[in-house]
Amino acid sequence: MGTPRSRSLSEIKDKLLHPATTSHFVVSIAKPSGLTNDYLSQNGVNFDQDKLELLCSDAILPGSSLATHDISGDYHGSTHRHAYRRLYDDRIDLTFYVDATTYLPIRFFEVWIKYIAGEQIASSEQGRPGVADVNYFYRMNYPKLYIQNSGLEVTKFERSSMGSAEGKAASQLKYKFVNYFPIAIQSMPVSYDSSSLLKCTVSLSYVRYYIDPTSPQANSVSPTQTAALTPEQTARINSIAFNPNTNLGLDYEKLTTTGGVSFPAASNSGNTIKTAFSGKSIL
Repeated sequence: MGTPRSRSLSEIKDKLLHPATTSHFVVSIAKPSGLTNDYLSQNGVNFDQDKLELLCSDAILPGSSLATHDISGDYHGSTHRHAYRRLYDDRIDLTFYVDATTYLPIRFFEVWIKYIAGEQIASSEQGRPGVADVNYFYRMNYPKLYIQNSGLEVTKFERSSMGSAEGKAASQLKYKFVNYFPIAIQSMPVSYDSSSLLKCTVSLSYVRYYIDPTSPQANSVSPTQTAALTPEQTARINSIAFNPNTNLGLDYEKLTTTGGVSFPAASNSGNTIKTAFSGKSIL
């Protein structure tokens, strides 16, 4: 495998000149069942999941490592290391553009965290003080109500996979996250200096992630790469002079090539063209 060898220019182009870029990705995020649309509406959130996902401007493809322990003394003068579990990053950071109409990312994640903490503005009928009261205390919700088991996905794709039938089969890398919820909203400075886009960065905790094994992978062969013709096949093709303005005097029904191209009968200035070889392959 490591032996030096010469490589053709087409092989180098096919294997090296298709680097992945960082600017083509999409994020999907679902809210937990406990965070109902009625609760969101009561807290001033007009939830639009598609809009929220489109506003995501930055994401992180997660990483992981293996926790190991050292084994000494089994072999003289050497120490071995064995893995005993997989460790995942403790969070994923997502950055959203903030729209000027509803401030959707800020409101949505603030309400999600508010729901986790069991906050309420006014005092409850049971005598629990509201969040504005000096005697307020926290009573967190049950994890099963605010943790979403699935629905957070980061899909990495390439520009070539968009807008064509061939693109649907292009390679993708889809990360799926298990048991996630927001744990932090980073501060967002505002200033009278020159304006810039307001962004909201949210950190979400999760238990683990995995790569969807059903994510499509592009064929390793370049779509523009075709099988080379033999010299004999090339000579046969070049020996056929096809002039649509000349009666070739061919009395056959069909001309068949390797691509399966058929030339229909046509006429020009009284000269009738009949396609050739009656279905016989010229190759």
